Amino acid sequence: MAVPQTPRLVLREMTPGDLDDLSGLLGDASVMRYYPRPKTRSETLGWIEVNQRRYRQDGHGLWIMHLRDGGAFAGDCGLTIQRVDGVDEVEVGYHVAPGLQRGGLATEAAIACRDHARDALGVRRLIAIIHPDNVASQRVAQKTGLTLEKRTRDYGSGAQEVMIFAMCL
Repeated sequence: MAVPQTPRLVLREMTPGDLDDLSGLLGDASVMRYYPRPKTRSETLGWIEVNQRRYRQDGHGLWIMHLRDGGAFAGDCGLTIQRVDGVDEVEVGYHVAPGLQRGGLATEAAIACRDHARDALGVRRLIAIIHPDNVASQRVAQKTGLTLEKRTRDYGSGAQEVMIFAMCL
């Protein structure tokens, strides 16, 4: 399966071998501050397994990001199907390692995923589901070309109100 690439990042499918890096990322309170809570190591392994199923079933999922220069783990970014207001939507999502945040990597990866969704997968609409307080993620969505469309609680767990940024591709 083709995976998008960027000038500064190499993206690839997740494997169980990524558990240490992903556990550090998804278990970090600052990275997960807009989620109900950080993930445990066991939950992170489940995250990897869910994405491996997505690769097989949907042809995409969240991919591991490594820096081209030096190969350091940078986070994850990719495309997932999310049910919002009763409709299946393709979402672009991203988590960047704390030491690499605020350097444009999330935007670079999200743009590559947006273009991959349109050009390789034929997706015609892309969304991002963002917590209202997550201003940095809102900026990434806007730089990727998405605009605020609505607020909803009718998604996934629906535990809190989220903002839906969207664009037609």
